Amino acid sequence: MISIAEAAEHAAAHAEHGGLFSDPETWVAITWLIVVSLLARPVFRGITAALDLRREKIRARIDEAERLCAEAQELLSTYQRKQREALQEAKDIIANAQAEAERQAAQAARDLEDLLKRREQQALDRVAQAEAEAVRAVRNKAVDMAIAATQTLIANHLRADQASALVDAAIKDLPERLH
Repeated sequence: MISIAEAAEHAAAHAEHGGLFSDPETWVAITWLIVVSLLARPVFRGITAALDLRREKIRARIDEAERLCAEAQELLSTYQRKQREALQEAKDIIANAQAEAERQAAQAARDLEDLLKRREQQALDRVAQAEAEAVRAVRNKAVDMAIAATQTLIANHLRADQASALVDAAIKDLPERLH
């Protein structure tokens, strides 16, 4: 290919022969420029169209990425909110469980105290009952011994008429002495 500078030199050299347009190399150069310009326009349009198409694809990908990013942000905020709610619910459950445990412990302490009081009262009642039984047993034994001693004294020292009078008096006083 001929450079433009060479074409200009050839034109100047051939200008003496009939001008610029009379030289065939000038016409070749002009034709070459016309062909290149005619071929460059569709190639340029094709390149431009391909670049526009690529730009649109990139724009669509960017838009899709932005949409996905927005969705992800929305999901993230939703899950963060749910996590906060779950944590709060867990704290509430723990607080309720602790309060219930404290309430049950207090109730168990009251129940134990009531049980101990009942058992203490039952023990006191048993002691009082045993004491009363012991007093009755001692009293019965004393009565039995007094009766035996009286029988022995009466049998050894009293006459029949005196014994009869004493028995009548004892039977008469018996209800008052037992109560």
